[in-house]
Order: sequence, then C-alpha cells, then structure tokens
Amino acid sequence: MRVTISRKAHFNAAHRLFHPNWDDTKNFEVFGKCSNPNYHGHNYELIVSVTGEINPETGFVMNLDDLKTFILEEVEDYLDHKNLNVEVREFQSLNPTVENISVVIWNRIRARLESHLDLKVTLYETPRNFVEYSGN
Repeated sequence: MRVTISRKAHFNAAHRLFHPNWDDTKNFEVFGKCSNPNYHGHNYELIVSVTGEINPETGFVMNLDDLKTFILEEVEDYLDHKNLNVEVREFQSLNPTVENISVVIWNRIRARLESHLDLKVTLYETPRNFVEYSGN
C-alpha cells in the first residue's frame, strides 16, 4: 500500500528575475516589477510530499523527524533570509523563478531520500502563485 506523507515549511528570500543579456527595458517587458534591480522578496510556503510503501515494522513511509531535518538543512538553512541571486550557488547562473527554485529544492531533498521513495515539492511564491515539481 503506497501512502503519501507531507510536511510544510517556509522561508523568506529576495531575488530578481532577469536575463543577463537583456537591458533593463527588455527585462521589465518580460518580468515586470520582478526585474527590479534592487531585488524584491517573498515569504515562500513549501510542502514536501514523500510517497512510498508503509514499512510493516515501523508503520512509517519514512520517519517524519528525518524529513523535518532534511527540509531544515537543505532548504531553510540554505535559502532562508538570502538574496538568491547573490548568495545561492545555483542561482549564480540560473534565473531564480519559482519554477527553478522548486527544482533546486527537489534536487537537494531527493539526494537525502532513499531511492524507493517518490518526492513532490509544492512551492508557493504567493498565496495564489505556486508550482509543483516531481522530478519529471
């Protein structure tokens, strides 16, 4: 029997959406106020969902304390109160859109999970704008 467990988390971060080969006018046309050269911030809400078989010995898909630790170390400690463009390695060459942030989070957590578990990341940039990424 496959079951999905989920844990919520949040972090705050600043970013600027822009293409480095475009001038400010073109960046504003494509990214609007999100291309502000002085950056802007979001209060991101995250849901990490792990799907797998229930272990008959523990009754767990995985230990939620372990998932809590993975999220803390791989997401909250790594991204919280950071300027994503400046302070986060992946975004030195990758536009920090909510789509790209969700992929970075997925990759970081995926590396910590056992291979038989499936992972989905749901990332809210605002209460109305969010993405889901499952590794495909």
